[in-house]
Amino acid sequence: MTRQLTIRGVPEEVAARLSALARERGESMNAIVLAILAEGLGVDERRHRLERYATWEEADRLEFEAGLAAQRPLDDPAWR
Repeated sequence: MTRQLTIRGVPEEVAARLSALARERGESMNAIVLAILAEGLGVDERRHRLERYATWEEADRLEFEAGLAAQRPLDDPAWR
């Protein structure tokens, strides 16, 4: 869920720099402010860290499967 925020008392220099940055990047001022806030709060950094743990390459999967292979044999005939 997203929220709407109103920021009052933005100094003229800050507004001018945000506007110039938005023009340079071809993005809206809203997109620029959101990116700056997310970067300042470390939101993207945390997300990238979490993605590293949540994403496996094929080699990772094969290594994991090989590690589990020793645990898979069934010794008791009742379990077969």
